Amino acid sequence: MKKKIFIDSDIILDLLLERKPFFSPSAELFNLIEDKKIHASVSALHFSNLFYIIRKVKGKESAKTVLRKLKILVKVLSVDEKVIELALESDFSDFEDAIQYYACLDNKIDVIITRNKGDFRNSKLPVMTAEEFIAVLKLKD
Repeated sequence: MKKKIFIDSDIILDLLLERKPFFSPSAELFNLIEDKKIHASVSALHFSNLFYIIRKVKGKESAKTVLRKLKILVKVLSVDEKVIELALESDFSDFEDAIQYYACLDNKIDVIITRNKGDFRNSKLPVMTAEEFIAVLKLKD
């Protein structure tokens, strides 16, 4: 069975903005997604946050173009009343991370992929960097 991963926005920005030294692992992760070796998800929150950042760097139309491509590759997890309630009652220090975490739980995600593992220190799900996740996949091959 293919792993269901959640990709935090920092990993996506590393790819889209070619941020060094993080670009290579994020590109390798997205190659695995394109090759349908893993199922990837993002939160609905990602789109407004990513649009804001990418628009500032690459312009409005370019931001929309890359987000359209992203939407094809990943499943967009809903943020509903239940997720918001759980996030409000959680002990996460960052509310956005709490929303994303509970959206992951609600959708039975296997692993959260982020560069900021400390943001998810209260997670009951495994939390890995892109490099760590790719290394684990290579060990299983």
